[in-house]
Order: sequence, then structure tokens, then C-alpha cells
Amino acid sequence: MSATETSPSLRSWLLLAAAFTTFSIGAAFMHAYTVFLVTFIEVFGWTRAQVSIAYAVAQAVNGISSPFVGWLVDRLGTRRLILIGGTVLTLGLLISAHVNALWQIVIVYGVVMTMGSNCLGLVVFVPLLSRLFVRNRGMAVSIVQSANGFARAFSAPVTTMMISGLGWRGAYLWQGIFMGVVLLPLAALFRGAGQGTVRRSAEVDGWTLRQAVRTPHFWLLFLVYLFTGLGSFLVALHQLAFAVDIGFSQLYAAGVLGMGAFLSLPGVIVTGTISDYIGRELSAIVTYGTSILGVVFGLMIHSPDQHLLLWLHACFFGLTWGARGPAITAKTADLFPGPNLGTILGVITIGTGLGAALGSWSAGFVFDVTGSYRVAFWLSILFYVAGSIAFWGLRRPPAKRA
Repeated sequence: MSATETSPSLRSWLLLAAAFTTFSIGAAFMHAYTVFLVTFIEVFGWTRAQVSIAYAVAQAVNGISSPFVGWLVDRLGTRRLILIGGTVLTLGLLISAHVNALWQIVIVYGVVMTMGSNCLGLVVFVPLLSRLFVRNRGMAVSIVQSANGFARAFSAPVTTMMISGLGWRGAYLWQGIFMGVVLLPLAALFRGAGQGTVRRSAEVDGWTLRQAVRTPHFWLLFLVYLFTGLGSFLVALHQLAFAVDIGFSQLYAAGVLGMGAFLSLPGVIVTGTISDYIGRELSAIVTYGTSILGVVFGLMIHSPDQHLLLWLHACFFGLTWGARGPAITAKTADLFPGPNLGTILGVITIGTGLGAALGSWSAGFVFDVTGSYRVAFWLSILFYVAGSIAFWGLRRPPAKRA
């Protein structure tokens, strides 16, 4: 066993911190759409289903493009992907300040910004981190995965204040300027790390995509990603709109939901770390149950004086937002290690994109039809249960076929 496997170096820990920072920034700009969604309804008069289209397209593009991003990072390395993704995301934010029609938002946010953000996301960092942190893979993945919840926590209140002070076009403009300023420093942190052309001798006999897809484990993982995306995004995109509809003020609700989302930072790290000790499956099932409890608290809210229930909903749902990610991603690395992990993970991640796309749009459609998000919340619980069942089926490792 190498020194890297037994004791990660200081450089490894610095790269983990850099991955967390980069992922946080990219994810924050994407999660900010939950606030822009409310603004677009007021400014343009669009229905919930209409404003959900851009977000649904973004989730679909995120999933569909993940195999390509994984293939690129296996060959170009982390630093080049950050340069490409940061540049594209910066352009998308600047262009967003000038959109005037729904189709423009769908293209700019749903395609351009999503492609940029995906090059700053988990698929880019997991292959590097899984090599640097072998014995503590769950812990390392959980730390970088927690960046997603951390970004979600501060993006809503910060974006709300930016729109209030600068207008929604000004908010997009300054977000684009910020992304452009931090791009090069972020990429510089990964100089010489995770080059795609480097192959460790120990990984030569790793899994190929063709071998992986011939196992039931690959398709169970795909279903886990699909069901988790459905369960999460039937609630997440419309949480703020749900609270505002009940009668809570937008700024107050954004603050409560933001504080709840902030809990995902310790929640993801703790659940990912304990998955190294109690097993990925049990860790994931605990998080599914916690998320379900958060959705149930949301279903119990009927009036704006039920502040405790809003806090309980935000905290329990936020605590495990993304908490399944480390267990699922680390499980993928456990089952299919090797130099093609980025590609394999990218293909499986299509399930997340499809689930998130269908879930976020379906919640808006359900509201337009029923005038409430309650059916969407019940569907969220159903898919969380299905995800836990699929994950439990991954207890035994797959057999590699020739």
C-alpha cells in the first residue's frame, strides 16, 4: 500500500479544499435560479411549469453531458476542465443579464450555464480525490459534495438581496463579473494535479465502461441516482415559492431555507465519513429517512404562523440535501475503480439529471393543475423510498466479466 493510501499529503488536503471552493462557487450560481424563478413569475407573468422548464432542461443537460465531462477529465485533467467550465459559466451569467424571453433563459441557463457548471462539479473532482484518499474515500467525497449544500445555503439569501438592491439583471451581471475574476486563481490551484494522461500502474486493470454496464450494480446505481433526483427536486426547486404561497415573506423564507440548507455542510460530511465505517448502504438509508421526515414537516404547514414547522422542514430536508451523494459516489468508486472512473461515474450520473429534470418540472406542473405542491411532496416521499430499496441491493460487489 502506498504512502498516499495510508496518509494523504498536505498537497492532497489543499486540493480537497480547492475542490470544495470551486464546486461551491459554480453550484451557487446554479442554485440561485430558485430566487430568479420567483422574480420571473412576477416580472413576466409565467406559470410555475413554464419557469420550471429552464431548470428541468438544466438538470437534463447536466446528466446527459456528464459522460462527456467525465471522459474529458480522464484525458485533459482537472485544471483544464475548470478553465473551460469557468469561462463558459462566466459568459452565461453575463448573457443572462440581457434575456427577455423564456426560450432565451432555457438556452442560456439550461444549456450554457449548466455546461459550464458541470465542468466545476463532482464528476471532475471525484476521480482525483478517489486516488488521493483511498482509505477515507467517503470522507473526502463527502467534504467536496457538501459544497453543493453550502452553495445552496448562501445563494438564496445573497441573491435575494442582490435582486432587491441591483435588480435581477444587475444581479446576473455582477455574478458574471465575480466568476470571471476568480476563474484563473481557482484553476491555478490545480496546476499539475490530476492530469488525464497520467495512469497509475495499480489502476491499469480497473473497470471499463463496457464491463460496468454488464453488471446489475451499474443499473441499480443508475436507479438510485434517478430516484434520488426525483425525490429531491420535486421539493427543492419550489421550496421558496411554496413558502411564499402559504404567506411567509420571501426574504424571511429565503433566510430560513438558507439556514436549513447550510446544515447540509455538516450533514453531508458526517454521513459521508461514517459510510467509511458503517457501510455506504446504511448511511444512505439513514439520510433517506431524514429527508422524508423533512418533507412530512412541509406537508404539515398550512398557514404563515407555523414558523416552527417551516424551520423543521428546512432543517431536516436541508440536513440531508446532497448527503446521499458521498455514499453513492464513493460506492461507485468502490465498485468500479480504475482510470475510467470519471467516464463510468458520468454515465451513471445521467440518472440524476433525468430525475432532477423530471422532478423539478413535475412539481411546477402539479401546482398548475392542483393549485398546490402537496401532491409533489407525496411523490417525493415515494421516490425516496424507492431509492433506499435500490441502494440496499448494492450490498455485494459485482463480478467482472471478460
